[in-house]
Amino acid sequence: MITPTEHKSVQQRILDYAVEIGWSFVSQSESEKRRKFSTESISPKEKAKDASLYYQDVLFSKIKEFNPDYEGTVEDIIRKFTFLRPDVYGNRDFLNYLREQQKYYHTKDKREYDLKLIDYTDYSKNNLEVTEEFYYYNGKFANREDIVFLINGIPVLVIECKNSTKDEAIALGIDQIRRYHNETPELFIPQQIFTATESIGFSYGVSWNTIRRNIFNWKDDEIGNLEKKVKSFCSIKNILDYLEKFIIFAEKDEELNKFILKQHQKKAVKLVVERSLDSTKRRALIWHTQGSGKTFTMIKVAELLFKAPETNKPTIIMMIDRNELEDQMQKNLASLGIANVEHAGSIESLKKLLIDDYRGIILTTIHKFRDMPPNINTRENIITLIDEAHRTTQGDLGTYLMAGLPNATYIGFTGTPIDKTVYGKGTFKTFGTDDKSGYLHKYSIKESIEDKTTLPLFYQIAPNEFVVPKKILEEEFYKLADEHGVNDIDELNKILDIAVNTKNFLKGKERIQKVAKFVSEHYTQNVEPLGYKAFLVAVDREACAFYKEALDRHLPKHYSDVIYTANNNDQKHLKKFHYEKKQERDIRKRFTKIEKFPKILIVTEKLLTGFDAPLLYAMYLDKPMKDHTLLQAIARVNRPYENELENMIKPHGFVLDFVGIFENLEKALAFDSDEVNSIIKDIQLLKTLFSSKMEKVAPIYIKLIQNNFTDKDTDNLIGYFREKNRRKEFFKEFKEIEMLYEIISPDLFLRPFINDYKTLSAIYAIVRNAYAKRVYVDKEFQSKTNQLIQENIGVYSVDSSNEFVEINEKVVQKIKDSKQSDNVKIINLIKTIEKTAEEQSGDPILIGMMERAESIKENWEDRQTNTQQTLDELVKLLESDIERQKEQAKKGFDGLTFFVYRTLLDHKISNSDNVTKTIKQGFIDYPNWKSSDNELRELRKSVYYAILTEEEDINKAADIVEELFNLLFKAYDL
Repeated sequence: MITPTEHKSVQQRILDYAVEIGWSFVSQSESEKRRKFSTESISPKEKAKDASLYYQDVLFSKIKEFNPDYEGTVEDIIRKFTFLRPDVYGNRDFLNYLREQQKYYHTKDKREYDLKLIDYTDYSKNNLEVTEEFYYYNGKFANREDIVFLINGIPVLVIECKNSTKDEAIALGIDQIRRYHNETPELFIPQQIFTATESIGFSYGVSWNTIRRNIFNWKDDEIGNLEKKVKSFCSIKNILDYLEKFIIFAEKDEELNKFILKQHQKKAVKLVVERSLDSTKRRALIWHTQGSGKTFTMIKVAELLFKAPETNKPTIIMMIDRNELEDQMQKNLASLGIANVEHAGSIESLKKLLIDDYRGIILTTIHKFRDMPPNINTRENIITLIDEAHRTTQGDLGTYLMAGLPNATYIGFTGTPIDKTVYGKGTFKTFGTDDKSGYLHKYSIKESIEDKTTLPLFYQIAPNEFVVPKKILEEEFYKLADEHGVNDIDELNKILDIAVNTKNFLKGKERIQKVAKFVSEHYTQNVEPLGYKAFLVAVDREACAFYKEALDRHLPKHYSDVIYTANNNDQKHLKKFHYEKKQERDIRKRFTKIEKFPKILIVTEKLLTGFDAPLLYAMYLDKPMKDHTLLQAIARVNRPYENELENMIKPHGFVLDFVGIFENLEKALAFDSDEVNSIIKDIQLLKTLFSSKMEKVAPIYIKLIQNNFTDKDTDNLIGYFREKNRRKEFFKEFKEIEMLYEIISPDLFLRPFINDYKTLSAIYAIVRNAYAKRVYVDKEFQSKTNQLIQENIGVYSVDSSNEFVEINEKVVQKIKDSKQSDNVKIINLIKTIEKTAEEQSGDPILIGMMERAESIKENWEDRQTNTQQTLDELVKLLESDIERQKEQAKKGFDGLTFFVYRTLLDHKISNSDNVTKTIKQGFIDYPNWKSSDNELRELRKSVYYAILTEEEDINKAADIVEELFNLLFKAYDL
């Protein structure tokens, strides 16, 4: 049977497509020659030792071409690169080199000039090359990247290729890239971008950020069209655009982070810059859904417009919707190294900047335009970027803004869909007049969820006793909200101050105690076991204080904390939760850490916009909201989160509604019905999906158990799941069912399914134990399911297929006498060989034996051999090892020496005993060969010369040495 190989099906195709779009192919041998690999050494590691990451001659010729006055040598520039730290900071410094932000000194002129390494205007002036099998050895670890793209001799992009027949191929490719970061971080000083593909999917990200939520799928209209994906992503323009503009470094929580702008962000930036330079169109509206990176999109637009020569020293006004977000945006701008930024923190300071005709970026809020004089600045090259643009049309603020800057360009950004109210129509009228659809660019909630940029949201209505009576909610909240319009949290609070009956109901002392008890039980039973955190959104600041006191009766005090805006006139019970900025910042930071407290934050207005905490899973909503305020609030829980160490992948966000808002979705969210359906769904849908799977999928597997999990059932399971595709499909289905169970549990709804779910979980445990190389089934389960399995471990005997036998002379007879089925014998023999090799790590013979057993197992799973043939082969393998043990004992060789002896015999080296003894002395003479490069080099020489005493063919001798040491490196994990 012919199967696709990694190289033929993926790697070679990518190289061919790259050449077709303008990259020049450099063979592996030519690449290593340019990187100054040794031509005298024998092993790949020896050849690569002290080799360069760069094509130094190419690099230096380009430096001289682009910088004629450069006086240094190639060694000078390489030395500077070498001194960069092998971490995210060094990578940032290298990108500064690539962006012409580093200097060189010119002695004649006695001044510094910008060092240019890449020409971003005329692509033809660059050396654009691609190579394969990019090998690097740092003295401890060696890694080989599949495909590397180089610009002017500098490696900037790596592609990890996988065979499409492998399970979770792309995930394996990304895992390899993570390993490269850990083992050979020097590779990622210059390399900026990575991708992984198995020819169907195409994932991309930036070096030094391999967190799953920051790795994205490169989209193309045709699913699985590798050619289109390669030719679009790897196009010279796209790669140079990323290097020059669309990779961002930003500090968060005092740590440097690296980000790459996603496709929708790049597209929006391009369109906004074009619109801002168009003298015939002065308006645009960008809708990028909450959590999809709108802030970085705005920042990048501001930066590029400010730097664009066509704008002729413009003024860019970045207008933030809330005062508390100004500091955050200012920090983002500063951490990105954007200069010429002024913060207009008051009406007077904004007026002064505009009157003085300031050129640069102004950070302010719409409220600072109150009573702004008309025509305060009539220049045309003023571009105003307005966040949450749906709010600027209310009242007179929009009028003051546009009258004050009559000739400016106005670009509105919104993270929520435009609603169907008069305010929504006003937003389109203000910003959408120059585009037929009303939007210059749109990235909807549905698109965001499909791309996994954000997660779907599910809601559940709390028990009726907690929910606000419909009559009160209708007559007070909805009526007032419709009359006044609610586009802002401050306006919402004013309306709620008028809605006396609604507030009194929500703040009833008895109700708050009951809700707090309900929340504490729900959190500890449903959310905490999953590892996530929660918000409790109270109706006002006083309610926050009440809830904190009530929660402390049911949970340890450190489980929860309160964050709200302090007021000097607050009463004593409110001042208890007044925090200094540093204290509040510390609470926010701890909330985002899985191992830190608090686990529940009680809020009312702060943190409901702009706060990004991927660990936030549940929102206990006890504050009436609608439209934009509601969507912005619940979007706090839609951020993706993945933690491999904790086996956590956040499935969605969850809202538990204590108000009753979601009983009427059309009223709560006055958007188009398609958008409403994308925004939030009833958790009843998950229950329906769970019951459907338990009724249609589960019986297929449960019927395999006919004897209450006896050895016959175990044998039947091993036989049934022998085929990889069957296992793969079962594992996929079980993991989906398990995730639904974890989310829904505990719930009375689950009671009719609990026994079948236990059975299904036990089947999974047995199959995983049987076919996994190592038995880590506990880690395979989510927490609630694992507890369920542990309670029934004795009943289901999930480890009945893991009886290990000792490899000795009695083993064959023991197998023959065993009453186990042949299927179970095969599994146990393979695991015995694996365990023996693992426990006696460092024995090259056992490593080889394990690989042979794995090959036998694969043939059995692919049904190339039947059960009896497989069992016979494994028994033969054991018998061969027993004979090996006897021969080894007879000669008095240890495992390493006997391995050398058998390798020489396999290559028909005469007088193998004496040659082996000579080689053994070499290992004695160089005992530190595993850790010392010098001793390893000397040992290789001694082995080589020992073999040459009996083998005249020097090439054959070199091949034997290469094979021998490659196996040793593998055995000792070097």
